[in-house]
Amino acid sequence: IVSLVQFFTWPGLFLMWFYYTTAVAVNVFGGKDAADPVYAQGADFGSLTLAYYSVITFLFALVLPKIADALGRKTTHAICLLCGAIGLISVAWVHDKNMLYLCMTGVGIAWASILSMPYAMLSGSLPKDKIGIYMGIFNFFIVLPEIIASLGFGWLMRNVLNNDRLLAVQLGGGLMILAAIICYLFIREPKKTDETLASELAIEENRSV
Repeated sequence: IVSLVQFFTWPGLFLMWFYYTTAVAVNVFGGKDAADPVYAQGADFGSLTLAYYSVITFLFALVLPKIADALGRKTTHAICLLCGAIGLISVAWVHDKNMLYLCMTGVGIAWASILSMPYAMLSGSLPKDKIGIYMGIFNFFIVLPEIIASLGFGWLMRNVLNNDRLLAVQLGGGLMILAAIICYLFIREPKKTDETLASELAIEENRSV
């Protein structure tokens, strides 16, 4: 189930990374094309807000463990994904460029959780002696969306979204909502045992290699 959450989360991120700056340039700044100075200003500002969410990610990661201890990992991750989804979807209603910082705050919160919570949730359900195998399978559900994005998003933009970059960003938010729902409704968190703690330690060692 955690892999399924990842499967829907990552295409949402790729849609943002691929099309967000263009959506800002056209839909928020009103740029016409790449030759338009207004378009360039919008793209630059979009890139700046993407850098900003990395700062939010760093700061939120400092308090994320305490939140997870208080609410539980799956609930924390679901809420964080919803924050990211709201951030992406709300870009459509931004008229003041500075409001994009608020949108990207939600994305930064989600990204902090995406980088840690799925692995933390996974650790409680894996046998210690098979951590490496299962981690390889788990990471495949990150690589697979990347392949799908590379091969399929061009077709999706032309034939379904009518090359609407803003709609693509909103679709990314929709996928993150779906991931949050799956996370909250279907993931079961086991109680912590000595074996669970050993699995968590093994996963951290695996990730650091």
